[in-house]
Amino acid sequence: MPLNVVAQGKRHGIMETHASLDTIRNIGIMAHIDAGKTTATERILYYTGKTYKIGEVDEGTATMDWMAEEQKRGITITSAATTCIWRGHRINIIDTPGHVDFTVEVERSLRVLDGAVAIFCGVEGVEPQSETVWRQAERYRVPRLAFVNKMDRVGADFDWAVRRMRERLAANAVPIQLPLGAEAAFSGIVDLVTMRAVVHDEETRGASFREEEIPPALRDRASAARDRMLEAVASEDEAFFDLYAAGRSPTEGDIRTALRRLVLANRVVPVLCGSALRNKGIQPLLDAVVDYLPSPEEMPPVTGTHPKTQEAVERRADAAGPLAALAFKVVTDGFVGKLVYLRVYSGTLRKGAQAYNPAVRKRQRVGRLLRMHANRREDVNEATAGEIVAAVGLERTVTGHTLCDERHPIVLESMHFPEPVISMAIEPRTKADREKLLDVLHRLAEEDPTFKTKMNEETGQLIISGMGELHLEILKDRMLREFRLSAKVGRPEVAYRETITAPCSGEGRFIRQTGGRGQYGHVCVDLVPGERGSGIVVEDAVKGGAIPREFIKDAAEGVREACLAGPLAGYSMVDLKAVITDGSYHEVDSSDVAFRHAGAMAVRDAIRRGAPALLEPIMDVEITTPTDYLGDIISDVSSRRGKVREMEARSHAHIIRAFVPLAEMFGYATAIRSLTRGRASYSMEPSCFEKIPRQAEEQLLDGTRPQR
Repeated sequence: MPLNVVAQGKRHGIMETHASLDTIRNIGIMAHIDAGKTTATERILYYTGKTYKIGEVDEGTATMDWMAEEQKRGITITSAATTCIWRGHRINIIDTPGHVDFTVEVERSLRVLDGAVAIFCGVEGVEPQSETVWRQAERYRVPRLAFVNKMDRVGADFDWAVRRMRERLAANAVPIQLPLGAEAAFSGIVDLVTMRAVVHDEETRGASFREEEIPPALRDRASAARDRMLEAVASEDEAFFDLYAAGRSPTEGDIRTALRRLVLANRVVPVLCGSALRNKGIQPLLDAVVDYLPSPEEMPPVTGTHPKTQEAVERRADAAGPLAALAFKVVTDGFVGKLVYLRVYSGTLRKGAQAYNPAVRKRQRVGRLLRMHANRREDVNEATAGEIVAAVGLERTVTGHTLCDERHPIVLESMHFPEPVISMAIEPRTKADREKLLDVLHRLAEEDPTFKTKMNEETGQLIISGMGELHLEILKDRMLREFRLSAKVGRPEVAYRETITAPCSGEGRFIRQTGGRGQYGHVCVDLVPGERGSGIVVEDAVKGGAIPREFIKDAAEGVREACLAGPLAGYSMVDLKAVITDGSYHEVDSSDVAFRHAGAMAVRDAIRRGAPALLEPIMDVEITTPTDYLGDIISDVSSRRGKVREMEARSHAHIIRAFVPLAEMFGYATAIRSLTRGRASYSMEPSCFEKIPRQAEEQLLDGTRPQR
């Protein structure tokens, strides 16, 4: 299919190209840390001609890992966007992090992408973060391909990896390729659609390859695998079933068409294989992206609400329609200032034009539009439906905001971000640094919605919170290196939460009388414990106009403000439902401020009778250990108040999955190395908040809790 490119000519040194919607693919590369996402992306850029040299993660030369911290640590920290061309199709790629501390980068990327490639290690299979990103993709109904990487490694098992996808992800994984050779003898793939072997040329670093007959030793296995593929497609696709049941031999086009329908409907996940590091399997993966993942026009219309009427609104991918674009990422760039990454769903966004932001009720001028290639920028004059670009000049736009046509306003559904689980104190070294520190923290929080700051009113300390030790360490390094900030930081601490364990009621009266008009607000609330993970839910049950409608919203704001600091230790409250039941007002003295104060007072009055309790973050930990150390690892997990939930035996190792309180996991990397002489590894991710045991709670509140 040829690319419909219209050359707009060079205007002020800017070259414009616009692809028709059916030739655009917006995809993300997602996986567990060290599964090979960035390595695969580097090969994609090389084989599509975007780069002239293959960058390597281990050498710190990967194009997509451009931050100093990424190059130093050899991991992806922030999602990076780029664009390349394959078979006449423009592929916009976002390479996402694999470490759980940076899961927000995956979340906001998947929110705006049309398809994704999930990469799995051929040795480790489905790892913890693989499950997390898969659930995120499920939430946004993103069509996926699976790529089993590292097939050249000792212990790689393609069939086992596919079984794990079916078992742990409940995915309808259907292999459309088989590995050609195993471990060190891995030389290419067998395409089950064409029934041909694809062998990559070692001398050209995989850039050239040849198709040949399937080796005789593999023909029976390939034939059986193809039959299973056709049966899986026929069981899900009615049109293909009719063809298959009639005894007709399906053509390659029939198979690809049916697979595409099923992928777009999220009913099948085609599975491919290869070795990105050894330059094998990347071109067939690119072919699969073009053949099976959707274009913007094939995705359902994006939905939102009218900012005034709250009615549901839809926007189809149409360059001529009214503008609808979502800001999904904010970056502070040392050269151009604030960069706002946008996915344009409908209409056309032009450089120098005004766009309306319903969240701040302001029009904002787009200073520049940029097409990004990691940290390199290419100016463009306009972005149409289906494109992903970065904009300069949107100072009041943050992650989750919508830009639209003021005459046809829409607020697109925002994104869900997890709550921070770890905190530490930070303070400037000098008084002169204080204002700079506050400005830097504001900019970092604007970039990262999981990074929070607050002031401890009792100690006067500034507290920063994030998703893990590595998350806060990276942010601290950025403050020192990138922003040249001189500051002292404390030790990381657990971000506990508070809740109630019994229903309770409270009443708040806010009365202030001065010489003139006074203040009067009266609110009654019922509080009940909520389900774990429900946060703070506020409901209105006021009858008979006891509180005027215009003040209900202010009372609810007061309720939420009061929940920011619990009664036990000042931690944020979660998992409770507040029902505003009654109250009263004064014709003259009532105001929004008075009802906000009254709502907060009612909650504080009620909480004391709600048997408040502390909650601690629980981590889902996966440990891979040699069999020799299994007993020591299990004993150590138990000593950390952990609960082993599952164990799995592999050839010479065991995989232990357990729930362990975050408070007990500080310094675990050193501990596990000591226990197993450096032979075990682990990963963990936040699971939930649970009530802390009574003894541990008393120690925490008394300040006597021992540190590991």
